[in-house]
Amino acid sequence: MASAKNSKYDIREIASKFAIYGDFVDAFPYGTGHINDTFCVVYDQGACRVRYIVQRVNSYIFKDPLGVMKNVSRICRHSFGKLKENKAPDASRRTLTLIRTLDGNDWYVDQAGNFWRCYIFIERARGYDVIENTEQAFQAARAFGNFQKLLVDIPGERLVETIPNFHNTIQRFENFQKSLAADVKNRAAGVKAEIDFVLKREKDCAVVIDAMAKGEIPERIAHQDTKLNNVLIDDYTLEGICVIDLDTSMPGSVLYDFGDMVRTSTSPAKEDERDLSKVEMQFKYFEALAKGYMSSAGDFLNAKEKELLPFSGKLLTFECGIRFLTDFLDGDLYFKTAYADHNLDRCRTQFRLVERIEEQMDTMNKLIANL
Repeated sequence: MASAKNSKYDIREIASKFAIYGDFVDAFPYGTGHINDTFCVVYDQGACRVRYIVQRVNSYIFKDPLGVMKNVSRICRHSFGKLKENKAPDASRRTLTLIRTLDGNDWYVDQAGNFWRCYIFIERARGYDVIENTEQAFQAARAFGNFQKLLVDIPGERLVETIPNFHNTIQRFENFQKSLAADVKNRAAGVKAEIDFVLKREKDCAVVIDAMAKGEIPERIAHQDTKLNNVLIDDYTLEGICVIDLDTSMPGSVLYDFGDMVRTSTSPAKEDERDLSKVEMQFKYFEALAKGYMSSAGDFLNAKEKELLPFSGKLLTFECGIRFLTDFLDGDLYFKTAYADHNLDRCRTQFRLVERIEEQMDTMNKLIANL
């Protein structure tokens, strides 16, 4: 166990800024996240060991950490209030709960300008990095639907866009075009098939954004990073109980959330799988996602949102592929790579999944219509 003393931050000192009662015991790095610095902090409270999560917001990725924390604070407090209003059991396990600082704030800023927060540790539940069965897919989708549902009526001003244009697929396409025109590494000639794949599907990039602009689908609060490991699943009931990692939660379309679930949960292949025959859109996983999501979100989605659910899986997969291809053309500046064509392999995997989704689109549409 790596203690707080081995960290470049004095976690014991940082934790002391929050209204945590008892005696500090230990702190150590926690979880598999790659963005924020996360620590599990242990206190002795009346001879009971109690855990908390203390986390530093990565201000390199999130340029407006104050905006991030304002969003997280509003989301946590509104969600908890709705759960209590609805008499939900274990409300403090069904949403993240911020521990206030001794000054009464929801975050602490250290002398270096780092933003820190502290959460109640949700016991007897964990996240899974790799999906194991359709029940997990159902539970994750249901949990994300519940998360969105709690925020449908959040009051006050519009939430901050913590990463502006994060899922702006029109802008992603325009960025691709600019990189293609510049071709700074002279790589375009070797990826003609991938370039043609993108150009052939240009119209897809505008579908959701145009529908929002026309008022056919509303802007809502979406999580925007709906990987399976961002849902905690109860160790005993196996229910998806709490959505975590809220930093990208901001205004957008709920279709982005469902689409990214399809992208990350339906194929058994690795993201950089070179054997494209292994890439598949497993319909049973799509069906589990759709049923789970509709069981919680179905009563607030409008007809157009429901209609576009299958398409959203294609769109978010296509967007991810475009981002990998753009970075490949740029010389691998954004995504970390392990070898020369790493981003190209990632791109090809995404585009193959797009094709697999296209092949089953009619069946996917029929399932949603029946639900």
